Amino acid sequence: MDYRRFRVSVRDRAPLLAYIREALERCGCTLLHTSPGNEAPFRITFAAPDGERMGILAYAFLANSRATRNRPSDEHRFQLKYGSKDGELHDLWQDPYQLYTTLLVGINPEHGFFVGADPALHSPTRFFISIEFKKGEAQQALTKGWTSWERAKRGRGGLDEPVEVMVGGTAEHFLRYVRFERTAQGLDTGHRALLAEKMATLPQPQPCRQGQELASDLPPDLIHHLSLEFALAESEILDLIQSAPRLKMAVRGWVAEVHLQRTLASLPGVTECVRLEEEGMPDLRLRIADGRPLLIECKNALRGRLADGTVRVDFQRTRASKHDPCTRFYRPGDFDLVAACLHPCTEQWEFRFAISRTLAPHKHCAGRLSNLVRLDGRWSADAMGTFARVL
Repeated sequence: MDYRRFRVSVRDRAPLLAYIREALERCGCTLLHTSPGNEAPFRITFAAPDGERMGILAYAFLANSRATRNRPSDEHRFQLKYGSKDGELHDLWQDPYQLYTTLLVGINPEHGFFVGADPALHSPTRFFISIEFKKGEAQQALTKGWTSWERAKRGRGGLDEPVEVMVGGTAEHFLRYVRFERTAQGLDTGHRALLAEKMATLPQPQPCRQGQELASDLPPDLIHHLSLEFALAESEILDLIQSAPRLKMAVRGWVAEVHLQRTLASLPGVTECVRLEEEGMPDLRLRIADGRPLLIECKNALRGRLADGTVRVDFQRTRASKHDPCTRFYRPGDFDLVAACLHPCTEQWEFRFAISRTLAPHKHCAGRLSNLVRLDGRWSADAMGTFARVL
């Protein structure tokens, strides 16, 4: 496995490794292999109670509430700390074959809880940085066994970093945490939050039925080619997606764009509506009658609302250039319109539209749009009315 290994103190890291091993065993797992205790991140393979073999690569750190000068008294934290403080950016490894699930986790062995951060959002990272959370969030993890919350942080240079969804829990829910991170890889923040809330009720993956013949009552030309390729009935493929949370969430990532395309293509006067799948391009191109093409970016709302019910959108890229953090934020000319998908918030495939040039500018990055977007009077459910104002 091609990931960077760090030499660590066995004595210092032993409580973290012991917590993970004991948590998996408490969840009914059978441990198969554990990497040496003087090597980080920890690599562990195990068999889940249903017989599925799984692997994790855990970037695990001690979480505590030690009092720190000039920091809030109710603050807990874990410090990402491997090797020397070199100021360099380090990738958090993700298995390209998806056999191992990457965890970025703070563990408090004394009180028996863990807190998981989004490893994709934090990669690359500098070591010797801290991830903070509140005493109340730690208490919720202990009381409920499984919880989640939003974490927003001001980064270097006063720039707002992307809103992050954290999860926390007790040892009895550690396997749920592993399955959550396996499913959540690559999800936007809103749907990561939705998955965290739904995780307690999602069914466990069921083994595929082997040897079942393809239902062939229909003529071959009416059977989807995937049914023929997989040798499964179309209903079986849908059942498979339903039963496998990771597969279902991966498909969900494309669904918002499909619903948006269908919504817009059905409007009177729309002569073209196509999805653009090129890297760095907006999501859709739309044309009305003889007007110029309009470029539309689709962004998912955040799961949580403000106290007054206002819906929010974390309007920024998850990655920025190493040399210019402002590249994380969009320019007004990158696209004509923004479509906010409300599904993470309302669980309905509905949209609100805004003209990109009317959105607030970023306070610190000249020529960029603010990432702190609230669905206010600039947003409308009337797509055609919004398009008309652009044209």
